[in-house]
Amino acid sequence: MRETVIVGAVRTPVGKRNGGLAGQHAADLSAVVLNELAARTGIDLEIVDDVVWGCVSQVGDQSSNIGRFAVLAAGWPESIPGTTVNRACGSSQQALDFAVHAVMSGQQDVVVAGGVEVMSRVPLGSARASGMPYGPKVLARYDDFSFNQGISAELIAQKWGLSRTQLDEFSARSHERAAAALDSGAFEDQIVFVSTEVGAVTADEGVRRGTTVEKLAGLKPAFLDDGMIHAGNSSQISDGAAALLVMTAEKARSLGLTPLVRYVAGVVTGADPVLMLTGPIPATAKLLTKAAVGIDDIGVFEVNEAFASVPLAWQAETGADPAKLNPLGGAIALGHPLGASGAVLMTRMIHHMRDNNIRYGLQTMCEGGGTANATLVELVN
Repeated sequence: MRETVIVGAVRTPVGKRNGGLAGQHAADLSAVVLNELAARTGIDLEIVDDVVWGCVSQVGDQSSNIGRFAVLAAGWPESIPGTTVNRACGSSQQALDFAVHAVMSGQQDVVVAGGVEVMSRVPLGSARASGMPYGPKVLARYDDFSFNQGISAELIAQKWGLSRTQLDEFSARSHERAAAALDSGAFEDQIVFVSTEVGAVTADEGVRRGTTVEKLAGLKPAFLDDGMIHAGNSSQISDGAAALLVMTAEKARSLGLTPLVRYVAGVVTGADPVLMLTGPIPATAKLLTKAAVGIDDIGVFEVNEAFASVPLAWQAETGADPAKLNPLGGAIALGHPLGASGAVLMTRMIHHMRDNNIRYGLQTMCEGGGTANATLVELVN
């Protein structure tokens, strides 16, 4: 197995629903990060063996292998292939795993991984418009199977005894941390500006400054009349793209590139498809065992904030230090552009590790259908 590193990580700002990125086609938005990745690393594009691209709603603008059309939109050589991955919200995290697997095994040497989602143009649930993807046998196997992740988030809150106040406190803290990160310039080195017909998008759009528990208390439950999950403690509908450059450590040295992090280990697990969003808990346990690393050895955790109950249940089960959990805010404040989110979180985490000399970073993502990815990377000094 060859030592595999990430030498470049870049993302667009995350646009809010119908915000600054809403007019961008997914292929064109992908092209922005692909070209920025190439510019920052200075690589000869001819050495890129493949582009593995995550996307969830592969219909309409995002259909017909958006990974390949991202390559063509970027003006890259026609000889560079591209493929599209769908593991629900973990699509671009899985894209990274697939890229690493190819490089580690020796089948390929240089692979780009990443993803895109423009939810303003291709709304969540678009793929269900022409049919029922679960099928009668799945529905027969799970009598209480829900298509709605919000219901799953409610069930998690109930199972772990989480109160609405706890959920709202976590959500307010996400906005507070994200605002502080924006103000400190923590995202500047990882973001590429996106030029649009109405002006440049230069920063994440979803942060709501001054969010408080008191303000969130006034929001009505979104999924159950007497529920705890509402718009303010759920991830935002968003637009965005991100890209990572993967190669062997030896290849990086030969090209004069400085690795950002070393890929240590990655896992994917299945879990209860009714609770659906608890997968990060067993995925984290499996990853730590595989890597022979303890939870206290990790300096930063990126646990996707699909709903506030997800990272809170994960924290309760793992015993992770809450100060290390999503220190720059998460999807509740910064948005969740589905197919791009895995690569967005990894980009955010890598740069945070570099800025703060953090050795280990762990990223995990809950996913529709009850699966979850978890990835461990190590800072390269």
